[in-house]
Amino acid sequence: MLRRPPRRSVTLLPLAGLLVGGVVAVAPTPAQASIPRDLAEPTVAAKEKPAKPHTKEQAKPKARTTPQLANASNPLVGGPWAVYKGDQDGVYPAYLRAGGADKALLAKVALNPRVRWFHPGIPTSQLGAKMRSEIAAQTAGNPDALVQMAFFRLWPHGEGARNRPLSGAEQADYRAAVDAAVAAIGSTRTAIILEPDLALTAPPMRKGVMATADPGVRQSLVAYAAKRFSELPRTSVYLDAGDADWLTLDKAETVLRNSGVQYARGFALGATHYGSVPMEVSYGVQLVDALRSAGLGEKHFVIDTADNGRPFTFADYYAKHPRGNFDNAETCASSAEERCDTLGHVPTWDTGVDGLGLTDLQKQQAATYVDGYLWFGRPWLVNQASPFSLERTLQVARSTPYSQTNVTGG
Repeated sequence: MLRRPPRRSVTLLPLAGLLVGGVVAVAPTPAQASIPRDLAEPTVAAKEKPAKPHTKEQAKPKARTTPQLANASNPLVGGPWAVYKGDQDGVYPAYLRAGGADKALLAKVALNPRVRWFHPGIPTSQLGAKMRSEIAAQTAGNPDALVQMAFFRLWPHGEGARNRPLSGAEQADYRAAVDAAVAAIGSTRTAIILEPDLALTAPPMRKGVMATADPGVRQSLVAYAAKRFSELPRTSVYLDAGDADWLTLDKAETVLRNSGVQYARGFALGATHYGSVPMEVSYGVQLVDALRSAGLGEKHFVIDTADNGRPFTFADYYAKHPRGNFDNAETCASSAEERCDTLGHVPTWDTGVDGLGLTDLQKQQAATYVDGYLWFGRPWLVNQASPFSLERTLQVARSTPYSQTNVTGG
């Protein structure tokens, strides 16, 4: 259902179940990024014309601009980032059971902050209690710990059934789920990825791709969620905007406008694709400009780096694997292989870091507009959805080209 990118060897310094978001990383220059695809039909996903390089004039900094200075309002900076230790994605339980070399590899995933997905499989009647329990476990009494979650309930019958309109009861249930989540989160310091694959509500990119039957209805529900979540005192909301190689800028701006981006901190890129960080930064900055021009405010964004250690496009993938499954892209056999699935840069708010293939201009743009590199992709799951795969998890940890060390600053 979803997809994600990979990373390199990680030296982790766990902090009572919490990790600080700043990291220093060294990695080879990533290749180009990916082309979006429809999760339900990856082999027929349409290709959009890639965004042009951002040309807005900006002075090159003589030294790397720190996020605290360039993006002073960034709500993700500071404090520890909580680590999810539940069983929803299977990662942490596998880490606890493992020993020796396997345990060291699994630590690269299990001990890093990951976005926990709250999906339709959790009944709305149980959602609030589930969230409260997991928030308490992750924060461990620290009110400044950042909890990361994805609210993913727009497709109660799965994305493959998006040609089936939501009933009135299903729409009411969605709003009730939002209300339950709002009550559970309260004053918790939270980052929410709102509706990964929201981009599926845009018009299909070419013939043969299933259309969403009721895009206006679903976008209005997301707008309700964006408003309600953004009213919380310490919650930052990022609406899914697909990927740099998915929607054209005008389509992305339309989807975000109709889905309540005006209420939110901004948007999220790369949830189910494998695009490079440079490509996402350039596209994201152009989308920020488009939203600003549309009168929707000054927005920021986050980028998924869970599975783009060796980034590739939809076209790249099928050139290499004509009969493959983009959603469940083959893992890298080694740290030298390209156009394959492996872990990317560890989660961090320090977005202007070296080692990601960013130009000096892109580093400044990232430090100004990108609130964080987060792990909301899930390469450790089959089809980026379910079930947990020990084999995939070990291989993306083994093959990542990144060498990372957790530090205390951004």
